[in-house]
Amino acid sequence: MRTLGFLFRLLPILLLGLLLHYVLPQHDVVRITSTEVIRTDFSAYNRIFYAQADTGNANQPTRDLRLINTQKQKTFLLGFIKRDASEVMVYRNEDTGWIWPPYFKFDSSDLQAEAAASARTDGWYSLTHYGWRIRWASIYPNAVAIKPVVGPNATIIPWFNIVFFIFLIFAIGTVRAMWFQFRERMIDPAMDAAGDRMDIAEARMDARRSRMRLWFDSWKPKDRR
Repeated sequence: MRTLGFLFRLLPILLLGLLLHYVLPQHDVVRITSTEVIRTDFSAYNRIFYAQADTGNANQPTRDLRLINTQKQKTFLLGFIKRDASEVMVYRNEDTGWIWPPYFKFDSSDLQAEAAASARTDGWYSLTHYGWRIRWASIYPNAVAIKPVVGPNATIIPWFNIVFFIFLIFAIGTVRAMWFQFRERMIDPAMDAAGDRMDIAEARMDARRSRMRLWFDSWKPKDRR
C-alpha cells in the first residue's frame, strides 16, 4: 500500500517532467544536408504532436509538411557532453502561431529558405527545436531557429532553460511557504477550534448520558433488606 501511494505521488512529477522535456527548447549541433516538403496524412494518435497549419492557412487533416534533414552530433547527458559520432535526424518546420507551445513562430517559410541555403555549405549549425523524434509514429521535433557555430564540438549553454528552472524552483518554494503560512494561520487554528468544539460536545453528551443513567437507576426497585 505504501508503494502504491508513492507511485501515485510520483506520477504527476513524471508527467510534468515529460511535458517540460517536450516543450522546452533544445539545441542540437547539426550539419544540414537537405530540405524537402512531403504530403502528410495525420492520424488520431500523432495529430496532437503537430502544430497548426501555417498562419493564414486552413487547418486540414492532410497538408504539406516541411522537413529539414540533418547530420546530428551525438551527445550524452541531454546534450552537455559531445560524442565523436553522428547520426541522422529529421526536423519538421511548422508555425506555432499564438497557441501552444508559446514560441510565437510565424516564419516557417523563411526558416526553410535559411535551411536550404545552409545545406549548400559544409558548416555546422545550432538548431533550436522542441518535441521528440518518434520514428514508428512519424513524429518529428519542430525546428525553431538555426544559428551557425564554429564546429561539431561547439558548446551551447541553454540559458532559457536555466533561467526557467531557477524561476520554477523559486515559484515552487514561494507557493510552498505561502501554503505553510496559510495552513498555520488559518487551517490549523480552525482545526484546533473544531477539535475543541468536538471535545466540548462529547463532554456534554457524556454528562447527559450520566444524568440519564442516574434517572433510570432511580426507577429500579431498591433492595429493602
